[in-house]
Amino acid sequence: MGGPGDPPEGTPKGAPSGGEDEYRSVVFDESFVRAARLQESSARERMTDHAPAVRRRPPLHRGLLSRQALILVMLIAVAFGTAIYMGVRHPYGTSDAQESATPLRMTVIPLSPQGKVPGATDAEYLYDHSPAAQFGVGAEGIPLPATRRTEHFSDSQVLTALTTAKDYLVHSSLYPEVLDARQVQPARMLVDPDQLDQFDQSFQHPAADGRHAPTGWLVRLDPTRAELADQKIRVQGSLQVIEADSATLEVTADHTFVYALRPAGSGDKARVSLFTVRRELTFRFDQSDLRTRQVQLITSSVQAGPLSCAEDSADRLRPVLAGQTAEAGGPASTDPYATGGTTALCGRLASGAQPTP
Repeated sequence: MGGPGDPPEGTPKGAPSGGEDEYRSVVFDESFVRAARLQESSARERMTDHAPAVRRRPPLHRGLLSRQALILVMLIAVAFGTAIYMGVRHPYGTSDAQESATPLRMTVIPLSPQGKVPGATDAEYLYDHSPAAQFGVGAEGIPLPATRRTEHFSDSQVLTALTTAKDYLVHSSLYPEVLDARQVQPARMLVDPDQLDQFDQSFQHPAADGRHAPTGWLVRLDPTRAELADQKIRVQGSLQVIEADSATLEVTADHTFVYALRPAGSGDKARVSLFTVRRELTFRFDQSDLRTRQVQLITSSVQAGPLSCAEDSADRLRPVLAGQTAEAGGPASTDPYATGGTTALCGRLASGAQPTP
C-alpha cells in the first residue's frame, strides 16, 4: 500500500515517491530569501492592513558593492600603469634603442699667410694657377667610392651612409646661404637628433672650447668681410667607410674646398683671392641614422686660410683678402689652469698653397 500522502493507485512510475521529495533539489538559503524582490504579506498584515498578497521590498544597500567596484577599478588601473612602465623601462628593449650620440669634438686651425695675399680680377685665372687647378666643381668633387657589403650591413646600407655623409658635406660647405651665415638649417636637418642640442648651443653661444665652434660644424664666412666671387667652388677629397662594430658604420671624409672671394659689397671689378678650407670629418651611423638619413659627427678637424691668427675663428671665418696681410699677433692665449678648454692653435699658410698669378 502507499503512504498516507500517496494516491490510491500508488505513485506513478518515474514520479517522486513522496511530497517532500518533489522539492528536495530546491534549496532556499537565507541569502536567497533576503535577495528576493517580492515578499509575501503575513496573514495578520492582510487582515489588518488590507495589504495585497505580496509587496515589493526596498532595494538592497549598495555600499559594499560600490566599495568592491572601486577597489576593482583601482587594481585594474595599477596593473595597467605597471604594464606601461615595464614596457618603457624593459631592460631588453628593441634593437633600435641606442645610446645617446657622442658629442662632437672639433678643432679649428687658422692658417696665417706669409706676406700679402695674391689676387687677380678673374677667379678662373687664379684657380688655373693654383693647386686647385684639377679639382672638381661643387658636388662633383665629392665622388663616392665603390661600395660593398660588410659583415653586418648590406650594400644599400653602406651606400646610404656614404651618400648621407656626402649630403652633409654639400649642405655644410657648398650652399651659398650657409657660407654667408644666413642659414644653418640645410646642415642642421641632417644632424642626428641627439646632437641637436650641441649644434644649437654652438650657434647661440659660440665658444672656442672644442665643442661649440660653429666653424667646426660648417664653413661659415663673415659676410661683412667677404663674399663669393665665383659660385663654382673647387673640391677634392675622399670618403672611406668601415664597420666600426656590429651596430655601427663609420665614414671618414677628407676634403679640401677652395673658394674665390672678394671684399663684401665691392662689386664685380674688385680683385679676387682664393680661400682654402680643409675639412676632416668622422661620421657615425647606427640603424636609426640609416633609416632617417641623418649623421652623427664624431670629430671635425678644420684648417683654413689665409686667416689672421689674432682673430677669432670659432664663430665665423674672416679671410685675409687680396693685397692684405694678416693682422699682427699670435693666437689667443691659453690658460693651462682652465678646465674644459682647448689649446688655441694657429699655423702658417705655405706659400705653395697660394696661387701664383
